Amino acid sequence: MTTLSIPISPEQEQFIQSYIKEGKADNKAQVVRRALAKFAEDEAVEAVLQAQREVNEGRLLKGDLRKLLDL
Repeated sequence: MTTLSIPISPEQEQFIQSYIKEGKADNKAQVVRRALAKFAEDEAVEAVLQAQREVNEGRLLKGDLRKLLDL
């Protein structure tokens, strides 16, 4: 496991501390890990939504992929 040391704003520190105080996480590392997992999930959802928008806009490839790659 890798350890990161990053500067954060006082507001971010306050958020982390209140999150822990409310019992939503055990420690700072858990808050950050959850935030990263949520960010990764959000990015994956956005990629799917973007692909859906492209299909709806008619921006998709149809046909034999081998032939399409030869373009």
